[in-house]
Amino acid sequence: MSATEESIVRTRTLEWVDPVATAAAGAEMSGLDYLRAVIAGEMGRPPISVTMNMMPVELEEGRAVFAGEPGEEHYNPIGMVHGGWAATILDSALGCAVHTTLPAGVGYTSLGLEVKYLRPISHDTGRVLCEGTVLYRGRRQATAEARLTAEDTGKLLASGTSTLMLFG
Repeated sequence: MSATEESIVRTRTLEWVDPVATAAAGAEMSGLDYLRAVIAGEMGRPPISVTMNMMPVELEEGRAVFAGEPGEEHYNPIGMVHGGWAATILDSALGCAVHTTLPAGVGYTSLGLEVKYLRPISHDTGRVLCEGTVLYRGRRQATAEARLTAEDTGKLLASGTSTLMLFG
């Protein structure tokens, strides 16, 4: 590695708690109570939350708001935040909005995710907010929508919808 290459190398160290133990404890709580415990620091953050630098910041039944900080560690080869980062924060807000409606012992998984990208995201975008809301919640399926916006400007960066399967 040349001196020029060494001067641009960056590192990032991540720490998280055992996600299986956290999920098992969370399965004994309602979805809303579990997510509130995560925000309060009473439960460990999921590893995806640590890796992607995002976290739920507001919750109510049928609604979840995530905040995220896009960084250059999320960049794709063309020097912008990878679309997968935006899709992940959208998917998280969508799923957690549904999770807030679930009783203890009921789980979910995404059946489909549709994302519309509207603006590029970079580390200069700053903190983003992603608000997910439940459109429909049945016994076996739920549908939710979310909007990803730049916190400073309020500009819409991306939107998404998801259908989720409920089980348990």
